[in-house]
Amino acid sequence: MRLSKNIDGDGTARCLLCPHACLLKPGERGICRVRENRNGMIDLLTYGIISGYAADPVEKKPLYHFFPGSNILSVGSYGCNLSCDFCQNYHISQNGPPPGSARLLPEQLVARAVREQNNIGIAYTYNEPVIWYEYVTDCANLAAAAGLKNVLVTNGYINREPLNELISVIDAFNIDLKAFSNDFYRKYTGATLKPVLDAIGTVAASGKHLEITTLILPGLNDSAGDMQREAEWIAQNAGKQVPLHLSRYFPMYLRDTPVTPAETILQLKDIASEYLDFVYTGNMSGRDACGDTVCPSCHSVVVKRTGYHTTMTGLTDDGRCTVCNEEIMRWV
Repeated sequence: MRLSKNIDGDGTARCLLCPHACLLKPGERGICRVRENRNGMIDLLTYGIISGYAADPVEKKPLYHFFPGSNILSVGSYGCNLSCDFCQNYHISQNGPPPGSARLLPEQLVARAVREQNNIGIAYTYNEPVIWYEYVTDCANLAAAAGLKNVLVTNGYINREPLNELISVIDAFNIDLKAFSNDFYRKYTGATLKPVLDAIGTVAASGKHLEITTLILPGLNDSAGDMQREAEWIAQNAGKQVPLHLSRYFPMYLRDTPVTPAETILQLKDIASEYLDFVYTGNMSGRDACGDTVCPSCHSVVVKRTGYHTTMTGLTDDGRCTVCNEEIMRWV
């Protein structure tokens, strides 16, 4: 599909990948730092360039309802189309690739994924994979042909047409809903809320697996009212069975906001649980780590989690509760 559009005779082009719609003269790069106007066409500069890859528990994405207990080969690059001052991976997301960065062709990445034990596929993550669009789609097609699953961990800031193309090759999404406030998005991310909500609704309507993560920052997106509105919106527009992960913030990058109190996360979890069947806490430990999957019908624990160690305690092979036969997960 076309990801750029020529504007006039001087070679200026508009990027069509995300809502920023960067208007670039020849030689200029977009907000993401990795897409450049070359001879009137927007080219991806980081095709095959990786910042790192590792075999991770799928729960680390986080995906709790997609092949729980499995591993997935995670891979990322550089750059992002948002500019969050609280970014947890700022060293790769807010920078371009250093000289001499490693490259992996799609064939090489998929071959490594095939060789990994207990591995269900490839997760495109770490930085923002949307801006790595051409590489992700090429890898995903090869991975699917090899019988592997594809996972996208994304901020959801993407235009509808390229998103629909991704949906055709991606099996599971975790979308980072940073706040339920357009003012928050404009002030702290350099983006806007509506495209992210549109992406969530589009993925949910597609039938592909979807989970949502919100990083809770003290004093910025931790109000009870915002969480109520967010959870209610998710239930109405994506479904009450879509898992929501509320992640605890630790100071990172440019922001000196203190660590999110555990009590705040637990209070917001209680509010969200009034609307959603599955709400989990992230970056928590001990009794505050609410990672078990509980059947919303009979309240049996069907998946037990300690950190990233996962034990099936009451889940059938097709994702149903062994006690009451309630459908909990559907990944096949």
